[in-house]
Amino acid sequence: MAPARFALILLITFHLFIHPVLSNDEEDHLLQGLNSFRQSANVPALSKHDKANCIADQIADDLGDQRCNSSTLEPRTESLANHQDALRKCNVDTNTTGGAVVLPVCVPHRVATLVLMNYTQSVDARHLNDSRFTGAGIGTDDDWTVVVLTTSMPAGNLAGSGGYSIKKSGGFTAAAAVMLMLWSLM
Repeated sequence: MAPARFALILLITFHLFIHPVLSNDEEDHLLQGLNSFRQSANVPALSKHDKANCIADQIADDLGDQRCNSSTLEPRTESLANHQDALRKCNVDTNTTGGAVVLPVCVPHRVATLVLMNYTQSVDARHLNDSRFTGAGIGTDDDWTVVVLTTSMPAGNLAGSGGYSIKKSGGFTAAAAVMLMLWSLM
């Protein structure tokens, strides 16, 4: 019986590591595309930023109920000050948001190439080519994609305010939990 359980554990763990959540794959591919765009302009790559990811997820969730229309199809830059609920939910000190920017785009069916083009072939490109921005968070919901760019400076690094933070668990956390649970059954 032990070899069968071990094989099951291996199969589940392999599946969880090889097939991460689709949304995370989509967001990782977008970050790779944005970094390729930055590299072509000799600007350092953006790194994943946990707080920016949380904020981008919250804003995308808020926007997800809005349908794409002529006013939402145009790329726009927003201040994090317009998203106090997201800052609070993600435990971000408002004093550390001044240099960060929110770049929401609405693309019907979130076609990956069109989303990337919305960022690289629009007014948003000036932010992507700005070396002040060092980190990024990406959130998606329905037709919406939200990129939050952060700086390494105190006015844009999205430092926490010391309270509880909402985090979404990734594939590794889920895989580790399932593996431990199954291991305890042996």
